[in-house]
Amino acid sequence: MSNQKENKLKTLLEVLFVSTRLGFTSFGGPIAHLGYFHEEYVRRRKWMDEKSYADLVALCQFLPGPASSQVGIGIGVMRAGLLGGILAFLGFTLPSVIALIVFAVLLNQLGFADYGWIHGLKIVAVVVVAHAILGMAKNLTPDLQRRTIALVAIVLTLLWQTAFTQVGIIILAGFVGYLIYKQQTIDDAPSSSKFPISRRFAYGCLTIFFGLLILLPILREATAINWIAMFDSFYRSGALVFGGGHVVLPLLEREFVPTGWLTEEQFLAGYGAAQAVPGPLFTFAAYIGAVINGWQGGLLATVAIFLPAFLLILGTLPFWDTLRRNPKIKGALMGVNAAVVGILIAALYHPIWTSSILSAVDFAFAAVLFSMLVFWKLPPWVIVLTGAFGGFLLSLL
Repeated sequence: MSNQKENKLKTLLEVLFVSTRLGFTSFGGPIAHLGYFHEEYVRRRKWMDEKSYADLVALCQFLPGPASSQVGIGIGVMRAGLLGGILAFLGFTLPSVIALIVFAVLLNQLGFADYGWIHGLKIVAVVVVAHAILGMAKNLTPDLQRRTIALVAIVLTLLWQTAFTQVGIIILAGFVGYLIYKQQTIDDAPSSSKFPISRRFAYGCLTIFFGLLILLPILREATAINWIAMFDSFYRSGALVFGGGHVVLPLLEREFVPTGWLTEEQFLAGYGAAQAVPGPLFTFAAYIGAVINGWQGGLLATVAIFLPAFLLILGTLPFWDTLRRNPKIKGALMGVNAAVVGILIAALYHPIWTSSILSAVDFAFAAVLFSMLVFWKLPPWVIVLTGAFGGFLLSLL
């Protein structure tokens, strides 16, 4: 029995060690993270085979929330149970959470004056989101129907800028995708993946997920307590984001900028800084929480925005084989992904472009940074440092 406990502890520590190393070194966004995971967990350590990894990635692309974080959680669960999933998440996420909380606290102490380097970070945000849109549009809107869905999402998002617009667009796009693509055939081979999660536990996680989605807004209105309002905003943002970290930008912007919790300058400066740290982009929430309420707010925001991802991955693992082979569900997801592209394009225009590109010089600098990222393939942290330094130089002109 003691040997079994020792082996369990050794496995848990191994999960924590490997995921923490990835948390310090995984730059480049969710697609790059999946590549790092494949190299480390599948090819090097052989914790799972190629088919199981592909199935897990497909599930996390299907679900709302941060896909790379959910894949990491799923790998930890399959390797060492629920505690393994928690440790895999902590290792991968905490390095960037700590870095962004420190950044927010330092900026709060210095004050958010119109420093040139902060404007440079805002231009970096333009470049990074534009790059994300190009890749997503190529993959998610390959035909006329999905491009039309994206166009409608752009128009609706820009004309009706409310907190509920994005949610309504996602629901509508899912219904349209279901109608258009429900007859498509599924060529995927049957999965043989086994997950150490019982269906009863999964039902409990899904119940908590939907329960909090309904209960938190009611509590927010009934109590007017700030930390409940913060938790609700971050939880809903994490629960309703399809398409990965960049898509959380418009949801968080709508939640916190118009309400006066932080300024657009603070928001975009943090978003630019988030590109310089490894790990999931959802840790941008830690920065926002820390700006609002110090390090305690940063930790609260981190728990709130990642909690839906945890509940969903644990709640759907046992049912994935059935879901992924349903053409109606897959068709709805195709419509949702197309709408995500439109929502992101609208966010690129407002608030990112309108508050960052203020002159021809700004546009020229953005073009240089874009070329460095897309054509010269320089890592994101180089783009961030160049943007901050270039913004400082431009402020001297």
